[in-house]
Amino acid sequence: MEKEKLRFIDELKLLLKNNIREYGMFIALFVIMIIFSILTDGTFMSPRNISNLINSMGYIAVLTVGMTLVIVIRHIDLSVGFIAGFLGAVAAILLTTYKVPVFLTILIILLLGIIIGFFNGILVANFGIPSFVSSLAGMLIFRGALLRVTEKSGTIIIPNKIFNAIGNGFIPDIKLIEGYHSITLILGIIGIILFISNEIKSRKNKEKYNFEVLSKPLFIAKLILISSVIMYITWTLAKYNGLSWTIVIVIIVVAIYHYLTTKTVLGRHIYAVGGNPEAAKLSGIDVKKITYFVFCSMSMLAALSGILYTARLQSATTTAGNLFEQDAIAAAYVGGASAAGGVGKITGSIIGALVMASLTSGMNLMGVGISYQYMIRGIVLVVAVVFDVITRKKK
Repeated sequence: MEKEKLRFIDELKLLLKNNIREYGMFIALFVIMIIFSILTDGTFMSPRNISNLINSMGYIAVLTVGMTLVIVIRHIDLSVGFIAGFLGAVAAILLTTYKVPVFLTILIILLLGIIIGFFNGILVANFGIPSFVSSLAGMLIFRGALLRVTEKSGTIIIPNKIFNAIGNGFIPDIKLIEGYHSITLILGIIGIILFISNEIKSRKNKEKYNFEVLSKPLFIAKLILISSVIMYITWTLAKYNGLSWTIVIVIIVVAIYHYLTTKTVLGRHIYAVGGNPEAAKLSGIDVKKITYFVFCSMSMLAALSGILYTARLQSATTTAGNLFEQDAIAAAYVGGASAAGGVGKITGSIIGALVMASLTSGMNLMGVGISYQYMIRGIVLVVAVVFDVITRKKK
């Protein structure tokens, strides 16, 4: 029994050492939550605050997913903040001035995002313009476009309840359990079942082809730990208003992109291009098409981010989109994306977005001044990049 315990501890240490980039942000998030919970006398971990924290990071989480892929292929996109702000304003105009139905408005905005991303991809892939320069130009263009479309009223109020529910509404409930959002609890349990079944299936496939897998005790411990976290978050949200539509949208986006990057040929090609563009090209991968896809995807998610933000505010403003790109880039790097390209997971980047959102929420609860908040977030970003450089050198 003692030997098995020591073997388990040794394997755990080795796992953490070999995957420190992947697990580092989970540890950081856990530490941040514990510290702020203590400093705020439990207010930070209250159902209301956790719900507000997750809902408020929705539009940044969506941007972070797209930014992760851009960073993976060794590029950057500084225009996404004001693309989100501008397209959010266009959505407001379509809804208020032209009375376009909500569903059609969303489709138009997402399509405009894809078109914008395609032009960004052409500038980078065909003309060889550095993405930093082309996206900086885009940032200026769409900042001006946002000011132009909002110059008459300054703020465009959206009275459409269906659209506003996207940013502020919660999924309906059937009231099975008094004091809890029953549907949220049921969905949480379903999520845990799907997670466990997927992990078991993945483990069996690896064993079938003689790939290295975790020992059974460590594998079971992993299932229990992650399932407990999912259940705790679900239980916490169920005690307040349950899952919001924003959270549902973020979960769908993350699930789609996680599947795309881990289970498809396209995903493997994206990482191959990021790891070594020349080698990828020589192996037959169309680097230009991958670049088009990633930038189209980025701008489409920026459009979705604009929808979420505009719906949350129930209006379009002249300052919408300001610094969105910085938050998305910071979240991607904190979540494990590498500045050298070829490295970065969608799930990791979402944890990075949670880390940054938790810092902001905790500091707000403690009354920390905005000037100090920016400095602290900047320090966290520097630490994340330094950590990336050190771990890459060791490998």
